[in-house]
Amino acid sequence: MLDQIFNSPFNIEVETLLVLLVLVAMEVVLSADNAIALAALTQRLQHPTLERRALNIGLAIAYLLRIILIASATWIVQFWQVELAGALYLLWLAWQYFTRKQSDGNYLPTQVQSLWQIIPLIALTDLAFSLDSVTTAIAISQELWLIVLGGTIGIVALRFLAGLFIRWLEEFTHLSDAGYLAVALVGLRLLLRVINPDLVPSEWVMVTLIALLFVWGFSRRIQKPLQNSIDKAEIRQAPIESLQKS
Repeated sequence: MLDQIFNSPFNIEVETLLVLLVLVAMEVVLSADNAIALAALTQRLQHPTLERRALNIGLAIAYLLRIILIASATWIVQFWQVELAGALYLLWLAWQYFTRKQSDGNYLPTQVQSLWQIIPLIALTDLAFSLDSVTTAIAISQELWLIVLGGTIGIVALRFLAGLFIRWLEEFTHLSDAGYLAVALVGLRLLLRVINPDLVPSEWVMVTLIALLFVWGFSRRIQKPLQNSIDKAEIRQAPIESLQKS
């Protein structure tokens, strides 16, 4: 009886479980920099309900794109143009952020009025980050269902982290800068993979650098006058209908 169970094609071996744990841990760790980029994009809506809706729809589309990427990864990785496009997009996001900072060092996100101005950016940003994580996942395991399951858990973690970062961006002075520096690091890593793979830093080096950036990002809280906090709260609680007009 036991032999039949252990020899069953549906049996999940200990090695498979360990690989799954590694994939899930990798997805969760690598979701941090992705999450803050999505949070910063979503924050432009300046309304909690619209922000949640944009994240839900954007990440649902992003999940479908991830599945397509995973299914075709062995074919896509043959085209360096794909990774180059992802690298340039992430570097463009970081460049746009730092070039729009004010002279006093503050950055005011441009408020948008339509969900559909943000949703495509959420999907594209997650896809660009996924180029790196999916390639790494394939190097760890060749089991498609394991990679898909790890990616699914990664999307759930991403949704949770992005929601937290939207709040934290309003509380910590350096967090936004740290997030976009992390975005630039991921973009540079993709660019190095196109130019010279031998120069690409390992995942552990990237995780360490990003962790240090986030330690700095959470090192100082924003001190705001009471009136400014009230004004911002009124903007974020404005009627949804007025914000959705294009």
